[in-house]
Amino acid sequence: MVDRTVAVLAGGLSHERDISLRSGRRLSAALKSEGFDTHEWDTDAGLLERLRTQRPDAVVIALHGGEGENGSVQTVLEMLDVPFVGTGSHGCRRAWDKPTAKALLANAGFVTPDWVVLPHSIFRELGAQAVLDAMVERLGLPLILKPDQGGSALGTQVVREAAELPAAMVGCFAYGDTVLAERYVEGVEVAVTVVEGENGPQALPAVEIVPESGVYDFTARYTAGLTDFFTPARLDDTAAKAVAELAVAAHRVMGLRDISRTDAIVAADGTVNFLAVNLSPGLTETSTVPMSIEAAGKSLGGVFSELISRAIAR
Repeated sequence: MVDRTVAVLAGGLSHERDISLRSGRRLSAALKSEGFDTHEWDTDAGLLERLRTQRPDAVVIALHGGEGENGSVQTVLEMLDVPFVGTGSHGCRRAWDKPTAKALLANAGFVTPDWVVLPHSIFRELGAQAVLDAMVERLGLPLILKPDQGGSALGTQVVREAAELPAAMVGCFAYGDTVLAERYVEGVEVAVTVVEGENGPQALPAVEIVPESGVYDFTARYTAGLTDFFTPARLDDTAAKAVAELAVAAHRVMGLRDISRTDAIVAADGTVNFLAVNLSPGLTETSTVPMSIEAAGKSLGGVFSELISRAIAR
């Protein structure tokens, strides 16, 4: 691979720009150790010109949020016929929209917490308090609020008392025009990485996530020392098998490619609840994907080296 040129796309203009840059730097260093001629490119007005005049053998997308995960950048790469690691544009759109992802997994027979999706406009038109009352009546408390699109738990808040709802909704709407309200499930939170190889998509060891605050929010995700991680997760064999099967199913049902990460909760009764799937997962020092890769006896550079080879051969 010493003669292969790889462009790592990182940065962008989403709320997750800084995290993306951290992921990109780590991935770029890992690929250089594998012998790739690696370049880190931002997704700015000069990107298309660089892709045309400095065309790499492959692109690896380390963008988080926005155009990097909703299929937009993928569409541009497909138009230019540039090989890239990761899910194609159509699969991106299915996974990026959390309600769509939940519906697809529910229709496939998997469990996901009950939910409702409401745009900001409905609160103005029907009266905020009336809509909030109906939401609590339907989902109960506690519940969790999330923007319907986006990552890194930005805008995500757990609501345990009805009086907390108005302020939590305002915080959630700061990151999007539509909110996903979901019944909150207590249990063991896990992240399961799926990597494709010659034998199809395979689940790596699950990572158990134990945030100090009790909520795995943006701060808990990216501040060292605020969350404990256990890899493999402290699950019995039945639960460990179930979360692996869920992650592989999510990868397949949504038509994902190369690598993905599924987030789930294992309830006290052993029920595995699908939460979301991430198709451009973080690769920082506190991200779960590198932990899974290491627990599987692999290296970050080695895994992505194989994925790059697959992308070029497609």
